[in-house]
Amino acid sequence: MPEAFALVGQQLYRQLSQILADPVLGGVNDPLELVRSALEIRSGAEALMVAAVERAREAGRTWQEIGDVIGVSRQAAFQRYGKPIDPRNGEPMNTNPLPDAVELARAVIDHHLHGRWTEVSARFDDSMRAGLTEEGLAEAWAYIVGLAGAYERHGDTDVVRAGDFTVTNTPLAFEAGDFVARITFRDDRTIAGLFILNPDAAASGAGASTGT
Repeated sequence: MPEAFALVGQQLYRQLSQILADPVLGGVNDPLELVRSALEIRSGAEALMVAAVERAREAGRTWQEIGDVIGVSRQAAFQRYGKPIDPRNGEPMNTNPLPDAVELARAVIDHHLHGRWTEVSARFDDSMRAGLTEEGLAEAWAYIVGLAGAYERHGDTDVVRAGDFTVTNTPLAFEAGDFVARITFRDDRTIAGLFILNPDAAASGAGASTGT
């Protein structure tokens, strides 16, 4: 692992040196080329972080210590960088979330804002469809509005993979309060869980909750 960390670090160093030394910075004809170069740097930095976390784990550091360094909980650190083993078969678990999870979550939130309950329920898996009606969706949203007033905006969506599910957490700002929309998707992109949580409850864990 030290070798892997060194290789990733050297590659990132070369990329960064190239972009900083390139005279294009002084008068770029196509600014998108600079954007592409910066994107490569960002991807390289994340690869270096993955290698660094693996190295720390091999050195015996705990997820709590790693989480403290990067400013997240130990669970969040594990969900982002851990390599869980599936207890059902002993194989490494898929840790890659759905690639379009952010867009899926934003669509569900948008349907809520416009009262398109049929569109929301159409995305439900069988368990959700059996447990939550369109009337129930409308009542729950009205309850939130009654507590915190009119919806104002949403924040950036956080996405994690947990077992067989992709879990999205999107901050929602209302005129008198804040909530988090937690939506759980199956790999077939159906909704397996839908919750509007207060921030404290959302911060307590990002597990793959299912049901209503």
